[in-house]
Amino acid sequence: MPDPVDAVEMRTALAGLRRASGLPVAFGGLLSDARHARIAELDGARTGALRGLVISAGSGLGGKAIALARPCAVTDYPTSRHISHEYDTAVAAEGLRSVVAVPVVVRRTVRGVLYGALRTPVSLGDRTSDAAVAAARDVEQALAVRDEVRELLALTREQAAAGPGTAPGAWEDVREAHRELRALAPRVADPALRDELLAICGRLASASGARATPAAAMEVRLAPREVDVVACVAAGATNAAAARQLGLRPETVKGYLRSAMRKLGAHTRLEAVVAARRAGLLP
Repeated sequence: MPDPVDAVEMRTALAGLRRASGLPVAFGGLLSDARHARIAELDGARTGALRGLVISAGSGLGGKAIALARPCAVTDYPTSRHISHEYDTAVAAEGLRSVVAVPVVVRRTVRGVLYGALRTPVSLGDRTSDAAVAAARDVEQALAVRDEVRELLALTREQAAAGPGTAPGAWEDVREAHRELRALAPRVADPALRDELLAICGRLASASGARATPAAAMEVRLAPREVDVVACVAAGATNAAAARQLGLRPETVKGYLRSAMRKLGAHTRLEAVVAARRAGLLP
């Protein structure tokens, strides 16, 4: 069953592809295994002929793009001698002629394929190719962030439950995971996954309960970005490094840190980290 998050990412990318390229039709899907992709999302299609089509690596235009892990295009799909024609019936039903297919590659692994198409046989220019590649990269980046988030969530659930009794080395891993998760949170488009991520961050922070006091926690209220910055500082990051990790400007990071220090009653970066931990804001 398709992941609803996958569907959102794919629909967004296909809509962006049509806007950027002017192509009337865009469609695509993610791989279900190493060699097969299922066309799950259509944008601009007149029929449902392409929906649910399973594309095998090496077969048709999309299968060629999957096998080669690079973009492929044809000027006239029905008559092209550079691809196999297993999917001609569905392509003909939609009336497609000029088609470009771009693989979605995450960590050197093909994870999906996006198509853009015209209903007339004309050569697709650089603008079209660039738009298709950009759309595929959008999906790639979204999947990469999601993969990283899910890996971190899986690694930290047990650590969060273990609490401060965890071995010192493992506890440092908890702190590093907390920082990475907070840095990733703003880049997660799916609200449910982002909420789960932030909930895990809260559990990681509250796992340091032996160092936190209810009074301190009630007295301190930091904005989410202030917590993000202090978490980076706790990991030894400079303002410039924190800016790169959080996608902010160094001046913005400096402002958040100054505000957090004021709220925490701290005069130095180290005091801010210690106070945040005492308040249960950091693990």
